[in-house]
Order: sequence, then structure tokens, then C-alpha cells
Amino acid sequence: MAVTGPEIERLIALLAKLPGLGPRSARRAVLQLIKKKETLLMPLAAAMADAADKARICSTCGNVDTQDPCAICVDAARDPHVLCVVEDVGDLWALERAGAHKGRYHVLGGVLSALDGVGPDDLNIGKLVERLSTDGVREVVLAMNATVDGQTTAHYITDRISGLSIAVSRLAHGVPVGGELDYLDDGTLAAAMKSRRPF
Repeated sequence: MAVTGPEIERLIALLAKLPGLGPRSARRAVLQLIKKKETLLMPLAAAMADAADKARICSTCGNVDTQDPCAICVDAARDPHVLCVVEDVGDLWALERAGAHKGRYHVLGGVLSALDGVGPDDLNIGKLVERLSTDGVREVVLAMNATVDGQTTAHYITDRISGLSIAVSRLAHGVPVGGELDYLDDGTLAAAMKSRRPF
């Protein structure tokens, strides 16, 4: 039996779908939002509507921003010769939060996974090879998660770009096996990026 109206139940159900929130946490969050309607709920609703209207996927690197190309791609202070390849936008944001990379990025949109039916054509690998052939990149940093699928993807990319005369490195083993970049602390990410080595 529902305790609240359908609008509130819908909000709870939608929030419960977010990572890290289950039905109980979503219910508590909604209660807090409603208690602070003027200072939390209404500004959050406006910010979400604005983000939904303006959010874009960068046509160059795959980052999420409100402009295309994104702020990272147009930043002249970044090193255009070093390209960091990540699985997802969350990984890019984690590296940026740590201040660990001063070059450009390329978001694959996932990893190769035979079990999940994800092949090379399902990822932005073709676009990566195209960028590396034309953009003057001298080093590719493979910042894949230290999982079987992440390492398989890294090996596949290394094979695809082997004829391009580009140095290929990967994150140091400071990233734990089975770990995901988005969940690591800033110090670990920064140390792993600084101690990268050829792949």
C-alpha cells in the first residue's frame, strides 16, 4: 500500500535507480527534498531540467559537457600530444578530479566483453585510431580499469595502433586489480598516472 501520492512514489522509484541508492535511501532523500522544497527540491528540479536541455556528448572525445567540443578538448593549455584513453566518462572525471592528467582524453564507452556481447564496433575504438592517425599524438595512456575486460581492451587497442609509431603506456599497478578508477582516491590516481610505464 502506497503511503504517498503517485508523484512522490514515482520520484522515489526514479531515485532508487541511481547507483548507490536503493529504495530506502531514495525514500529518505525524497523526504529531505520535500522538507526543504524551496532550498533543495525546486533548485534541483531546475538544475536537472537545465542539464537535460544542455548536456552534450563531445564529438571529439566522448566527454559529457554543455558544449561540443568539450572544455577539455578546446583547452589550449592541455598537451595535445598525450591522449589518455578511458572506459567511461566517470573515469575521465576521476582523473580530472585528481589533477593527474594534463593532456587530452578519449572515452571508449565501455570495454570489450565477449560475455556481454560487446565487440570493437560497439566502442569508440575506430574513432580513436582515426584520431591517432591525424591529431599528432605521441603517447597514448591506456587508463583502463584493472579488470580482465579492461586489460583485454588495452591489449586490443595496442594491437590496433601498433603500426602508428606512438608510445603506449598504461597506469602503474598502484590501481588495484579489480578496482575501478571512479572509486579510487585522488592520491592513488595521481601516483598511478605519474608512474605509468610502457605497455
